Amino acid sequence: MIASRNVMRVLALAAVLAALAGCGNSKNPGYQGWIEADLIFVSPDEQGRVVKLNVREGDHVEVGAPLYAVDDDLQQADLNQSNATLANAQQAYDRAASLSKTGSGTQANFDSALANLRVAEARVHTSQTKLARRRMNAPIAGTIQQIYFREGETVPAQRPVISILPPGNMKVRFFVAEPELPKLKVGEDVRVTCDGCTSDLTAKIYFIATMAEYTPPVIYSLDERSKLVYLIQARPNKPNSLRVGQPVSIYTGGTAP
Repeated sequence: MIASRNVMRVLALAAVLAALAGCGNSKNPGYQGWIEADLIFVSPDEQGRVVKLNVREGDHVEVGAPLYAVDDDLQQADLNQSNATLANAQQAYDRAASLSKTGSGTQANFDSALANLRVAEARVHTSQTKLARRRMNAPIAGTIQQIYFREGETVPAQRPVISILPPGNMKVRFFVAEPELPKLKVGEDVRVTCDGCTSDLTAKIYFIATMAEYTPPVIYSLDERSKLVYLIQARPNKPNSLRVGQPVSIYTGGTAP
């Protein structure tokens, strides 16, 4: 019985030592990061009321696809006024040109009429542009990420009505401590893993911060949170398989658990 107990104690001690050794040889934890995106915000030049929405959140749009329309009563009135001014300027120019040909008019009057005509034409072009921009089309292909104003709501000038997420604008963001910086270079590929991601997901580093900052108050790094860290950003090779805000793990040199 005593011998049996001694054997059990030896086996238990061996198990503890093996566990401690395993802790010393833990796999590379990599870097903890998350997915962000550079959204394209589409906004009107002037304040207005949204009268038509052509898309819904989650829709995919191509370049030039109609997105929304804002009321254009004021812009149409401005165009009408500009056209009237242009008509008067054209008449004045025609008279000045006719008098100039017969020698009854002066060169100064002709030049003045020509200048007024050019100004009137420019104002019409400006009014036409303002009117056309009350109906916004997609400036880039991508997915409608969010709609900020609905039909009937008034949107201030330069405030976005819709945001678009082009696939190429997805990015991986993570932080590394200063001693780890020599391991990473712009243009280098890193491996990215996440729940449900494909095994061949990688990202190419395109930005390494030159200024340090304090570790953000979320799980961007596994340890040494009180130390200064550097932000690194990379473009994934398969952006369509990722989601904004998704947590990911990043590994260098092709190493991963």
